[in-house]
Amino acid sequence: MGSQRKRKTGKILGIMGICAGVAAGGIGVATAPRWLETAVESEAGSPQRTDAGPASSVVKAVELGITPLDGAREVNPAVGPSVKAVHGTLKGVELVPVKGGMAIKGTISGDGSTWSTLEPLKFNTEYRYGFTVVDGAGRETRKTQTFTTVSTPNEANAVLFPHDGSIMGSGQPIEINFSEPVADKAAMELSVKIGVSSGQEVAWRWYSDQKVRIRPKTFWAANTSVTMDLPLFGRDFGSGMIGNSNVKATFTTGPQRIAVVDDATKTMKVYFDGALVKTAPVTLGSPDWLSPTGYAVIMEQERHSKFNAGSIGLKPGDKGYYAPLVVEHANRLTNSGVYVHQALPSAYGAVGASNVSHGCVGLLPADAAWFFNNMRTGDVVQVLNTGAPAVEPLEGFGDWNIAWASYAKR
Repeated sequence: MGSQRKRKTGKILGIMGICAGVAAGGIGVATAPRWLETAVESEAGSPQRTDAGPASSVVKAVELGITPLDGAREVNPAVGPSVKAVHGTLKGVELVPVKGGMAIKGTISGDGSTWSTLEPLKFNTEYRYGFTVVDGAGRETRKTQTFTTVSTPNEANAVLFPHDGSIMGSGQPIEINFSEPVADKAAMELSVKIGVSSGQEVAWRWYSDQKVRIRPKTFWAANTSVTMDLPLFGRDFGSGMIGNSNVKATFTTGPQRIAVVDDATKTMKVYFDGALVKTAPVTLGSPDWLSPTGYAVIMEQERHSKFNAGSIGLKPGDKGYYAPLVVEHANRLTNSGVYVHQALPSAYGAVGASNVSHGCVGLLPADAAWFFNNMRTGDVVQVLNTGAPAVEPLEGFGDWNIAWASYAKR
């Protein structure tokens, strides 16, 4: 009797062991021991089976990969949302702004397992995903979730100069001003495409985390087309700041126009594509206001420009102070107020003979009109022999006063 009880107990323990194995690992009927007298009912005809059990699973559980996650915030709108179903298919996928608007266009892969967007999203927008998942048994499950794209305070952009469609002088560097600091400058340089029809190599000089200028070794060749393509949409500037648009512009140059002003001779010589086309007498800055030397670029032109001594720090009673006045044929060279312009009538006698200005290059009326009408923004003015330092790069576009070998800088 004791022996029989032991044998029965052993059989019960054996059955409990196989049940535990089924629960843990999903052992199928093909591996059931021969002494299991009662056959396990096959589940092959039941489409409802998804969990592992004594029989081989008929339907595998669907696994979903969804980007972005439900409730995600500050989502980069350039990183296209997607849904991927493993062991299942998708249908009825819809991605729409929660507050209303057109659904985002998307596409489903040929096998029905993956959906992805075909167009970028908007910034500062909450979106709702809705999609139906179909498993191997044809059962459908509808799912919805939401996420929000990058908010307005985290948007970043950039402004290009020259502007699209501009015709500039051959001395005009490219300037990019980013709205937010650029953390990885090397990566930004690699992403930006600069096309130069003349084939001239260009170099980048970063003056800050937000300002960079780009120029060739020598002035742009005559009639050069320069294209600037900044693919900034979705680009991470750093610190969570995301580019909100791509920026493009194209400008062209005319002839190489260079005016060389020499204090030693009190003359200006103007060259178009290397040929001398004009010589004119000048007056430059007085000993108290020496004209800066080196290269400068014409920043803007005004037929009539208001001059005010207060802009250079002078007030009534100071030496060199003058009352506000209007100057004709003004061509700005620096932010601080150095111009090529028509001399005041009181200075006509000094033109070609002595220096009486506050640093500007003064011309007689006919020569000033010729210069204004024949030179343009971006053209180069070089000043020699005044004894003053060269124009600082950010005083205007004094980039040409930096040697090419050391121009590139981050």
